[in-house]
Amino acid sequence: MPDIEPAVAPQDPRVFFFDTTLRDGEQSPGCTMHAGEKLRLAHQIASLGVDILEAGFAIASDGDRDSIRTIAREVGSSAQAPIIASLARCKREDIEAAAHSIEPAARGRIHTFLSTSDLHLAAKLQITREQALDQIAEMVALAKSYCDDVEFSPEDATRTDRDFLIRVCEVAIQAGATTLNLPDTVGYCIPQDYAQMFLDVRARVPGIENIVLSAHCHDDLGLAVANTIASVEAGVRQVECAINGIGERAGNASLEELAAIFTTRKDKLPYRHNIVMSKLYPTSQMLAECITFGAAPNKAIVGANAFAHAAGIHQHGVMVNPLTYEIMTPESVGVAHNSLVLGKHSGRRALEQRYVELGQPLTREQLNTVYTRFTELADRKKTIYDQDLLTLLKPEPKVSAIA
Repeated sequence: MPDIEPAVAPQDPRVFFFDTTLRDGEQSPGCTMHAGEKLRLAHQIASLGVDILEAGFAIASDGDRDSIRTIAREVGSSAQAPIIASLARCKREDIEAAAHSIEPAARGRIHTFLSTSDLHLAAKLQITREQALDQIAEMVALAKSYCDDVEFSPEDATRTDRDFLIRVCEVAIQAGATTLNLPDTVGYCIPQDYAQMFLDVRARVPGIENIVLSAHCHDDLGLAVANTIASVEAGVRQVECAINGIGERAGNASLEELAAIFTTRKDKLPYRHNIVMSKLYPTSQMLAECITFGAAPNKAIVGANAFAHAAGIHQHGVMVNPLTYEIMTPESVGVAHNSLVLGKHSGRRALEQRYVELGQPLTREQLNTVYTRFTELADRKKTIYDQDLLTLLKPEPKVSAIA
């Protein structure tokens, strides 16, 4: 296996994107994909510029293992391709399956994990803290024997006793982990708490300066992206995320939102990344074709309404200068153009512009007449089509007097 890239020091402005759409995303309700869909999407995600592509959970099924191996061979075979990662519990059979699945990749990674919170240890694993430490040491070392690039995640890190978490990190590093991912598994943290956990780890764990720290946040409280940004400011240099934010329960941190934040707010977040911004929307659309739902209309960056304007004041502003209501251009994220949606909140300027686009320029008097008829229609009809607008141009039928 070729040498992995050197660890990134906390002061380095580079942020690595770890995409887990095909693993954490795919294991959520409504998101199951067959092998062909996963391969197609893997090619697209690789072209998006992600640094690490988590292709699946090899032990989950023969199909998942074979799918990871196909992605490793067909997407990850060149030195320029993303690192192909496979998830594994801290169990021998998991790690062996993961190692087999990533063999064809030019650069592979085994991502292994074990719960570390007292709640998980007692209720789920029914083991002691010491038994957990022994299992981490043994299984990280086993993963290291197969692959130079090993990521370890203490599941439920944010609810793990801090002193014990420090010990867990020490053991994982000593066993050979090159990346430490401290997940907010249940989406419980607020940004300052999540950042403080990484600051504590950086201050107290020997050898942490040679390790890449990673964030994996769930969106149960709607804070996944905010928590991830806070962690980067605390020294994290790998962000784990998914297209459209899909993932367990409320989902993961959204890849497109993180990329857009780093790109749009360089004044506050001067971090480099490799994401090709113009491919965000096409990638979102491809994912929607592969699973049972698309992005919510009001989803940031890639939602249908992200660059749509319905209020007359907004429409007027955008027509004069898009910067009045758009902090990024739709083209910058792969959307063809913005849209002015005509409805009861629209103003005369937007209506006039739409008639020009339809080849029906209006005089001021005509516009005033049609606008009155338009607002009356919009109060009764939620969606106004071009045919409706053309019908409004026709003279109102005269009502004959009844003798």
